Formats: sequence, C-alpha cells, structure tokens
Amino acid sequence: MTTQTPDTAFAAVLAEAVDLLRTLSRRRPDVPGARRAVERWRAANPGTRAQLVADVRPGSPIVDYDLVLSHPGGGTVALTAPADDGVPWTVDHSTHWASGRLLTVNDQELLIQNALLTLRAREQTIQEELVEHCILTELAARETEPTQSELQEASDAFRLQRGLRGRAQTLRWLENVGLTPSAYDNHIHGLALRRRLRQRVEHETARDYLERHPSEFDHVWAVWAVGPKDRLTAVAVQDDPLTALAHVLLSPPPSPGGGGGDDLTVTTAHRAAREMPEPFRDAAAGAVVGPVPHGEDHLFGIVRGRRPADPEDPGTLAAAGRAGFAAFMAEQRAKAEITWYWL
Repeated sequence: MTTQTPDTAFAAVLAEAVDLLRTLSRRRPDVPGARRAVERWRAANPGTRAQLVADVRPGSPIVDYDLVLSHPGGGTVALTAPADDGVPWTVDHSTHWASGRLLTVNDQELLIQNALLTLRAREQTIQEELVEHCILTELAARETEPTQSELQEASDAFRLQRGLRGRAQTLRWLENVGLTPSAYDNHIHGLALRRRLRQRVEHETARDYLERHPSEFDHVWAVWAVGPKDRLTAVAVQDDPLTALAHVLLSPPPSPGGGGGDDLTVTTAHRAAREMPEPFRDAAAGAVVGPVPHGEDHLFGIVRGRRPADPEDPGTLAAAGRAGFAAFMAEQRAKAEITWYWL
C-alpha cells in the first residue's frame, strides 16, 4: 500500500486545478457560472481554499482566469491556464509597460480609468484638463486627510455634475461605468483634496492678482449675438442695433419642425471683463463691437456699461481668485516634465 505525502497529494490537486481552469468558459457572460464551478471544486477540496480571479479585458468579450490555492507548506500558489497563445494574462497585459497609463506629469502617473472620471465639460482642452489633474493630484498628496464635510461636498459636486440624484441612481451609474463603490470613494477622496487645494490657491492669490491686473476685473454689462456673419450684419446696420438684438432675444423660439426661426444666439451678461468674450474685454461703455469672428461663427454686440472693479466686492475677489489659480497652474505646467503615451 502506497501512502501519499503532502507533496504528492498537492501535485494531484494541482493537476485537477489545471483541468478545471481549462474547462471554464472564457466568455464574459459565463463568469458567474465559472465561479460556481470553482466553489463546487473547493467544497470537494476544502484544504485548497481555492479562489478564482477573473480579469475582464476592456472592450473585449473574453475573460482570463487565475486560480489561487493554499499550499500545504504555507503561502499560496497561483495557476494560469491560457487557452490561446500560451501567454498568461498577467504577462500578456504587461507587454507594454505603460499600457494602463495615459501620461505622467513629473512623477505623477494618470491611469486611463481616472482620466475618464476626470473629463468634464469645460473650456479647457482635454490635454490641458488631464495635465492639470496630474499636477493637482501631485500637490494634493501633500495635504492632510480630507474631513467628512470636504468628502461630502466633493461627492455632492461630482454627482450633481452628472445628474445623479440619490444613492440608488448613483449605484446604477457606477455599475454602468464598471466602477465599484470603493473605486468611487477613492476618486472622491482625491477630488476633495484637489478642491481644497484649489480653494486655498484662489484665496491666497486673489488680491495680489487684482492689484496687478485691475482692468481685467472691471464690471462690464453687455449684450451680444453669435451666428452667421450676414445675419449679424443685418442687425448691425439697424438704426438702433440694441433694439434689434432685444427683438431677437424676446422673440419666441420656432416651433419644432416648423422651419424658419432665428439663427442667432443672444446673450446678456454682467461679468468681470476678463470673463467676457475677448472682443469686449477692453471695450469702453457704449462701444459697438463686430461683427467679428468668434469660434466657428461671428459675434456682434454692445457694451452697455463699464465701471472699475471694487477690490472689496466678493464677486470681484472670486473672479480674481480664479484668474490667480489659472496663472498658478500655467506656472506649474511650464515647469512640469510631461510624457504622453496615447495622445
């Protein structure tokens, strides 16, 4: 009679485990069935404490597996049984050492998943947005832990920006984009620190920037229209172009499918000069501007009023803080060592 040693018994378990791995379907919808198969096998071999690790390839219906087993001598053993080219997924996915990265700024790397969470509807280009994210993440790493209040404010801002109102809707969104609640919490943690950093820089730079660039924060009232040059020219030649713009602004929108309708977008605003469309930033009160090229269309408008900035006005200080932060980030980008991998 032959007595099995622990090593020979484990060798037999390994052979069974390899056979099990090779029978598992590698289609994404079959992952739950694969997990149940491993649970049944573990029940028959409790000493293995077998755990199935599934790797779902981004944008692919194919799934790769590892089977992790407890070794009788201590520690664990991980098995991979690729069915195609014989290359384990841990090696296959590391063919390019930066396959999961989009870029690094200084020593701060940005993973593709985090980049997708970072993108927002702003006037910056995608490249500027992602570089700014890396710089802020690097600087925020020096911050103390966020408070519960900061975490809640960051989470509220993130959800509001995406129209997520309530826990159930947020959880559905996370499931749809393939994020776990833990990954969401990690993202909010970083977001809270970046928001704190930005608020502090804005507060620290506001007055200094306002003193050095006072005219940028003049209060400007203006009304303007954006649209085809010929339509704007027709408004501009009117005896009273302001009334003509008001007529466009107050006209009811065209009925759906009714044809016709006005092809101008009219805006009336009261803002800091630097936050006005560029043609209005230095224009005096009463000035008529345009039509001039503006984006993919043309712009025509009138400056209705302009007065010097009040250095104690909260709105003026807030605008100066935003400008100070933009200047701070421009300095950081100029100093940063940036490496792109995908763009």
